[in-house]
Amino acid sequence: MQSDQFDEPRWLPVLDRWVQKLGMTRALLLLCGTVWLLAVGMSQLAITLMGQGNRTIATVSSSVCALSITSVFGYVFLRLVVHLEQARKSMLRHATQDALTGTFNRRYFLEQVGREWARARRYDTACALLLIDVDHFKRVNDSFGHLCGDTVLRQIADVSGETLRQADVLARFGGEEFIVFLPHTDPLGALDVAERIRERVEALNLSWNGKSVPLSISVGVAALGIEHQTLDQLIHDADEALYAAKASGRNCVRAGAGLLPGRSSVFSG
Repeated sequence: MQSDQFDEPRWLPVLDRWVQKLGMTRALLLLCGTVWLLAVGMSQLAITLMGQGNRTIATVSSSVCALSITSVFGYVFLRLVVHLEQARKSMLRHATQDALTGTFNRRYFLEQVGREWARARRYDTACALLLIDVDHFKRVNDSFGHLCGDTVLRQIADVSGETLRQADVLARFGGEEFIVFLPHTDPLGALDVAERIRERVEALNLSWNGKSVPLSISVGVAALGIEHQTLDQLIHDADEALYAAKASGRNCVRAGAGLLPGRSSVFSG
């Protein structure tokens, strides 16, 4: 999914890709050659229109001016294009990604998924939401330090992302909490994804200063229903299910009431 919050000139990334493909030296030579041809052509056209003038002198003069000016200002221009594109990409990363885990941030998630959720509701297509919370995260920070806690968050983000499809959206929702949007996913499929993420996190073998760090997560699952008039309501149901998972002893998956009528909608480790 692309962010639409930057009103950028469309030619900038195209020109940057062109420079990256050719390399700075070849791109500059091509630019100088193009300007030289234009300058010589315009000087000869001017002589033709005026009906007088020395074509050789005009060619030499226009060549010297075109090549000397373009070699300096052309280099500056191409370097500026590369720098601006790098700055644009950096701004985009900071605006959409969580700096610690590399996942999307909360703001980007709500903006992008809000549109996807509205589309799913309008066309009555299935979608689901997962809320993931790291169990006893404060205990990990207190026992092993915040650097270990940061590593825990990064590893959980990594295994969660590896479990998801390309169309799924993973974001850090705050603190030790992650959120996942699953488009075109029915309730049973959402429960299966949640359980696979839980199992992969539980299987992580993280040691810190020679000591094993216990890792597990609790997951709340909610699926789009007719009662969900807003995305916030869907998130609220997933949060309620997450609270139930915490109350049930953690390291388990819980689903909102009525998600799968006639089934317990529960997995536990």
